[in-house]
Amino acid sequence: MLRRPEALRRPPSPLPRRRTELGLLVAASLIVTGAYVLMIVGNTSKVPSDVGPLLGAMLALGLTAHIATRIFARDAHPVILPVVFLLNGLGYVMLTRIDLGYGHGYDFAPLQAGWTAFGVGVYVVTLIVIRRSRDLDRYRYLLLAVAIALLLSPLVPGLGVSVYGARLWIHIGTTEFQPVEVAKILLCIFFASYFVERRELLTIPTMRLGNRLVVDPRPLLPITAAWLFAIGIMSLEHDIGFSALLFTVFIALLWITTGRTGYLVFGLVIFLAGAYISSKYFGQVHVRVETWLDPWKTPTGHGEQLVQAWYALGSGGIGGTGLGLGQPWDIPVVQADFIFAAIGEEMGLLGSTMIVVAFLVLVGAGLRIAQAARSEFAKLAATGLTLIVGFQAFFIMAGILRLLPLTGITLPFVSYGGSALIANYALIAILMRISDEGTAALEAEERTKRMAATGTTTVPVTQFR
Repeated sequence: MLRRPEALRRPPSPLPRRRTELGLLVAASLIVTGAYVLMIVGNTSKVPSDVGPLLGAMLALGLTAHIATRIFARDAHPVILPVVFLLNGLGYVMLTRIDLGYGHGYDFAPLQAGWTAFGVGVYVVTLIVIRRSRDLDRYRYLLLAVAIALLLSPLVPGLGVSVYGARLWIHIGTTEFQPVEVAKILLCIFFASYFVERRELLTIPTMRLGNRLVVDPRPLLPITAAWLFAIGIMSLEHDIGFSALLFTVFIALLWITTGRTGYLVFGLVIFLAGAYISSKYFGQVHVRVETWLDPWKTPTGHGEQLVQAWYALGSGGIGGTGLGLGQPWDIPVVQADFIFAAIGEEMGLLGSTMIVVAFLVLVGAGLRIAQAARSEFAKLAATGLTLIVGFQAFFIMAGILRLLPLTGITLPFVSYGGSALIANYALIAILMRISDEGTAALEAEERTKRMAATGTTTVPVTQFR
């Protein structure tokens, strides 16, 4: 058969970026294993006997994801997967520490290990199923319908379950699942598709007001509907975290699409107004705001998490108490939304900074993927997916440090939770798919330019096979 022209042909495998990825995955596995050994030694004064199996499991999972990427997305960014495995592995180490502190009967770490393996499987399947990012654009309204159904499913009697005051879970048999984790990805893809399709309507002034042309106010209807939807979810499911996350991503994508600061200001104003109303008339939101303003009013009640988290961070200092030498279990529900405080206690400011820098690297890589994407939809989708990870990490870390009210969401890849872990691995797979497409297109363009610069006007072509 006729071979593809040299200018359009991908370079042969293995690619240098995949070798870089493999090396970084090995480095991440060694860091996590070293942290695990230090934690066990600090807790029991004995070298753990399962170091070999742990390192082998880390390398096996990393190698599985790496091979899938090499086969199905070999031009993807080489840094994202190692950073994800580093965060996931350090989260596992802290969950093991928490299990040891709680004592017999707690198995957060083994369950998280199982969810990690399942998440890697979802990563591989996502790369296999989604072979082109434009397929997501094509089915945007179907994705929207599925997202709405997932968001509303916890409100179904007999299906939804209330956990810590928020009705965000559904119970099927012996399994509990948080459907909003998947819905946030589907909504982000729909937002990207919708804004790309209506960019001119949202950007170009077409309505005459006196002697001036202004932007037609009708495009404000979607942003108002999104605001009402966020507040509705907040009130019906007693949640502040995911409603704030969805609305923030919506406003950010709208602003990035149009470049009009007015949308950003308008969205901020109406969200603050809605949050203020909710804090006055909806119980859980009111409690979270009051706790944020002064947690010392209820140091053994609603404010206990924040108070104990600050004690933990204070005792950690710069270098931490040492892995295995702190008391993170004193913080209520530390394995979920307060695991960052446990890291701050035992690894100190240095360890906390490492987590922050890891998320900054992840967000930076995601935005670079968006910049190199080959279509407007892919650019906006990659931006939105990156913002989901970035804002979610910022919201929970800022809540622990009392920069924002607590939202109840988890730290991506670090906190305990199967729903979040699996959904985030699917999110990363979509980012890798967009990165693969963008990098391959750029390399093809560069090769074409080089051939044109050298005066090559014909491309050697072999015969049909």
